[in-house]
Formats: sequence, C-alpha cells, structure tokens
Amino acid sequence: MLEPLWGIKTDAIFDVWTFEHILTGLSVGSIVIFNNRKSLGSLLTDATDRIIHPKQVNYLKYKYDIIFVLMIAYIWETIEHYLETGLWGEWVQYWFQGVEFWPNRVLADPLMLVLGYLIVKRFRWLATPARVLSLLWIIIHLFVFPHSMYLHEIF
Repeated sequence: MLEPLWGIKTDAIFDVWTFEHILTGLSVGSIVIFNNRKSLGSLLTDATDRIIHPKQVNYLKYKYDIIFVLMIAYIWETIEHYLETGLWGEWVQYWFQGVEFWPNRVLADPLMLVLGYLIVKRFRWLATPARVLSLLWIIIHLFVFPHSMYLHEIF
C-alpha cells in the first residue's frame, strides 16, 4: 500500500534520503537567507523609497529565497542524475543503486529543500545542528554503508 509513497528510490516518492534533503534545506536555506539579505538589503532599501511599497519588500525577499533554494535543488538533481547513469564510473553508479523515480527527483526532493528553508527561516539556530547531522549522514553513507539504499534495506 505504501510502496509508491515510501521505499527504494527507484520506486517511491520518498526514501531514506528524504531526511538528508530536509537537513540540506536547513543548511542551504540559512546560506540563502544570509546572502540574499546581504545582497538585496541595500538594493531593496533604496528601492523602497521610490518603487516598491514597504509591505512588498519582505514578499520579494521571500520569493527570491525560494527561487534560489529551488535553483540549487534542481542543479543538484541534474548532477545526481548523471552520476546515477554512470558518468563517473561503475562504482559511483553502483553506489547510487539506480535512477530515482521521477516524482522523487522532480517534486519530493526539491520540496524537502524548500521545507528545510521554511523551517530555518523560523528557527535559525537549527542550521548548525543540521550541517553537523548532514555531514555525519554523508560520511556514514559514503564510508560505512556499501551503497546509498543500504539503510533502507536493513530496516
């Protein structure tokens, strides 16, 4: 019943890497918020007096943040697709364990990054723990487990 929703990445919308995408969204979201506030701050402050109504400034910053988070998500998904098809060799192709189910790649993974961004927008202090957990997740999956779906197979 839940196999199309939760399972191996080649068959399901959500998989064990969904948690990593949320953690990455927390990390990437905090970086996007910081950089966009820094780069857009003076531009929108100057523009507010002349062009943009003050109530629209936060809305524009929010849209700008979402666009950047989605751009980063889709760039990674493109790179990941080529890695899964064997662009960097057979070992990398084996580690990825097949090509992701298209709703997972196109919808679920980018939306998990946006969810992470929305969480870190409200709770900024979660960015550092998310980076630590994300790094541990990657290290364990790269150097301890034999392939990317191993955690799903043992549970």
